[in-house]
Amino acid sequence: MRKLMPTPAWVQDAIFYQIFPDRFAKSDRNPARDLPFEPWDSAPTPHGFKGGDLFGVIEKLDYLKELGITAIYFNPVFSSASNHRYHTFDYYNVDPLLGGNDALKELTKKAHKKDIRIVLDGVFNHASRGFWQFNHVLETGAASPYRDWFHFDEERLNGKKHWGAYPTHHEEQLLKHEDSLNVIGYRAWWNLPALPKFNTNTAAVREFIFDVAEYWVKFGIDGWRLDVPAEIDDDEFWREFRRRVRAVNAEAYIVGEIWHEAQRWLQGDQFDAVMNYLVTAVSLNFFAADHLNLHVIQQAGGLKDRIRPMNARDCANELERILNLYPREITYAQLNLLDSHDMPRFLSCVNGDKNALKLAWLFMFTIPGAPCIYYGDEIGVDGGHDPDCRKSFPWEKNKWDTDLLEYAKACTALRTEHAALRRGELNLTHAEDDLLAYSRSYKNETIHIAFNVSNEEKSLELNLGKRSQILFGNPAITGNKIKISPRSGIVIK
Repeated sequence: MRKLMPTPAWVQDAIFYQIFPDRFAKSDRNPARDLPFEPWDSAPTPHGFKGGDLFGVIEKLDYLKELGITAIYFNPVFSSASNHRYHTFDYYNVDPLLGGNDALKELTKKAHKKDIRIVLDGVFNHASRGFWQFNHVLETGAASPYRDWFHFDEERLNGKKHWGAYPTHHEEQLLKHEDSLNVIGYRAWWNLPALPKFNTNTAAVREFIFDVAEYWVKFGIDGWRLDVPAEIDDDEFWREFRRRVRAVNAEAYIVGEIWHEAQRWLQGDQFDAVMNYLVTAVSLNFFAADHLNLHVIQQAGGLKDRIRPMNARDCANELERILNLYPREITYAQLNLLDSHDMPRFLSCVNGDKNALKLAWLFMFTIPGAPCIYYGDEIGVDGGHDPDCRKSFPWEKNKWDTDLLEYAKACTALRTEHAALRRGELNLTHAEDDLLAYSRSYKNETIHIAFNVSNEEKSLELNLGKRSQILFGNPAITGNKIKISPRSGIVIK
């Protein structure tokens, strides 16, 4: 096994917040503010722009600080002709609709002053039809010095067939069954013509991507979330990526979008962590159980086949398995989440059951790994699959679920105040039917966490100290015997 390169020390103490830039907040400071955007409070559409920007995020930093956030993960911010910006046009410039590079510079500086770190989305598997080097080949064919940057069909390179970058109806139908290389003349991610796939076997492409990664870390960001990194099926590529990024900032965080077990990439020489959708699944399975909306969950991509109701013993077994998949410091650096821009929101997956969301939050904030809140979850934003899960944040406070917001703040405060919940060893202490309990121990502090997912009051015994202190919830304690209210969680020191 290769020598483990340490994960950034700050991550296990971090509380993340994921922002979809077009939908979080918009500012009058944005030079693009007068463009004809969709109404902010209208239903999201696949291609429409709401006009959210980075100046808007700057103006909401106090809100995020009050929520307890210490790191922001942004969906892509670079120039792109899509509202989600996974169709990158220019990797060295922030989209002018978001405020440009000046907005990101100001945001990074002001966030850092508030001890909030910035992680950007790196889309390095594919570019877009508007990407200069790709467009250069479409214009000049085999004469282009960029012809090896992507995977092209030789006949089209030599002008014997027309490109299909904007396919006909017939070509669109063929793309459902045939390789895009043959149908439109180049390899595209998931056969989507708008997303030409980089040829990372080309030295110039590798150097371009590594330079982009270095550039923005030098600019001041604190890490990269890597979009579909498994699609670049080359361990040495990612090893070099890590070496280059960490040479600029030894504390830069590298987290990959891998929906399944990820031992291949988590040996200490590629990524620090992955988006931990395994935690998403177990949270739905145990805390929602009979409230699951399986119709909505069928839209949850790589998650849907792992969703099934669990009892406490099943949950404990799965949690123990998850916590033992990787080396300890990688487990403690995982990005734990309940939902994201790529799946229906948690509330919609559980038929609006707010107790299930609360229980899952308390779970996520008391297990190893960095918790991440998807923007708006904390005030009750719901939504099915894309684009519905990408609604605009409603800033009118009368539209907020303030009970959920206060619960989320209590969870962030709890984790922030107790190192044992961030760095402590986890020991399962009870798992039977509807009751799950575990402890976290660090230095001289041991904290007990317990959940009752049933609709009835339940009792269990925990080995508490003589001077136990209730940190969260309202249990009735008699000696070591504890009564827990229906559908609730407790934390005791």
